[in-house]
Amino acid sequence: MVVWHTCRNKCAACYRQYNRMEHLVEHMKVSYHSAHEPRCGVCAKHCRSLESLREHLIGPLPKVECARVFASRGCGICLNLFESAAAVRYHRASCQFTRAAPMPRGSYGGRAVAMACKMVGGGSDGSVDICARVCLIGEDENVIFQTYVKPITTVTNYRYEVTGIRPEYLRDAMPLKLVQRRIQDILCNGEPLWKIRPRSFGRARILVGHGLEHELERLGLEYPTFMLRDTAKYPPLMKTSKLSNSLKYLTQTYLGYDIHTGIQDPYEDCVAAMRLYIRMRSQAHPRDYASGSGETQNNYPAWRQRELERMSPEELLALSGSDYYCWCLDF
Repeated sequence: MVVWHTCRNKCAACYRQYNRMEHLVEHMKVSYHSAHEPRCGVCAKHCRSLESLREHLIGPLPKVECARVFASRGCGICLNLFESAAAVRYHRASCQFTRAAPMPRGSYGGRAVAMACKMVGGGSDGSVDICARVCLIGEDENVIFQTYVKPITTVTNYRYEVTGIRPEYLRDAMPLKLVQRRIQDILCNGEPLWKIRPRSFGRARILVGHGLEHELERLGLEYPTFMLRDTAKYPPLMKTSKLSNSLKYLTQTYLGYDIHTGIQDPYEDCVAAMRLYIRMRSQAHPRDYASGSGETQNNYPAWRQRELERMSPEELLALSGSDYYCWCLDF
């Protein structure tokens, strides 16, 4: 008589189960679980993104027990769990933001600067993005630099309904070369671009935004990738591993207020991106660079296969590290 093995090997992070231990080891090789992933406050399950955690807690088909506990003691914005309903009510006053009014220019503190641009259209059909307005703010939400940008090519669509930009606004606007120089000076902060290194930024500023690569390209600027904090590409804020969420959705879901309800202001985008960055940076994760740096390491080599298969799921998880840089390490 054939005896079927019913023992299941469960991942200590996401709780997926496998019939064979070697299958669990293979799962750990490609899952990159770490203490820097979003986790359920009820069952401690690791989720790849905040979207996955939201589905787990308050989605159409949530985990029943987790949803029941979260409904009474959880915050629907930051997805954290608290000791009592009273603690949740007290917390929500500081968790939910409101729309920000432009702050006056002034000195700025902190290591991060947020940037947002508004594009007008060029080309025969107006589909080519041309940067026509740019704004930079500091962590205190004060405006550091804001200007209209004089286009170097012909504008065929001002996209007024979205940008609010008229031809006369750009007629005497700041030339692109000068804008590039001003932004570069703000970001480098006296540090030569070639001297900026990972983990030792010096005086250079971290650049925060949404869709930064596209905006830098339209501005004709270069800045080290490891200095960018893009809310469109940060895995915990993405819809899937390949698909980004819009800044409007992220602001509404994780900050608790609406943007882009009329003519779009780049200052508003800067504030939303900066608030998202600070919220992600403030996550209560272990300050463990090895597990959250995103530096891929083969902690499960083939020559250790037999040893790995004898480990417990918890020991396998302890070897795992994140495949992306966690913003909590910016502190």
